[in-house]
Amino acid sequence: MIIILFRLVVLAAMVLIAYSVIRFFIDPKRKLEKAYDHKDYYFFDDPSNVRKNFLLTYKGALFEGEKYLGTTDHSFDIITISVGVKNASELYLLEKEDFYFLEKEMDLRYPNAQIEWKSPVKEFLRHRENS
Repeated sequence: MIIILFRLVVLAAMVLIAYSVIRFFIDPKRKLEKAYDHKDYYFFDDPSNVRKNFLLTYKGALFEGEKYLGTTDHSFDIITISVGVKNASELYLLEKEDFYFLEKEMDLRYPNAQIEWKSPVKEFLRHRENS
């Protein structure tokens, strides 16, 4: 009887470990960190939760976007996205075309939203337009 109980406990522990390992590898936060470390592009968002900000990484820079809900002609939708960089010193590898790429990616997910860049990106884009 004790042997059967011991085997059940060992089996339950193995199932729990396998479940934890699978959850670790499919965790979107881990994928974001991996893309950030490798200077790749990754968009981390929960589109069903309007109050939760999204994170995206591109070329070693980490951005956070704040979503604001409003009304469109047909429904309630995200109408404004305010995007800022977590660390301004990470922007040195980015060019104007990179920000256009990021805007296009955000526009694919939120087509009714107007994208507003926070400082220092806003000044960088304004300076590049005047040059």
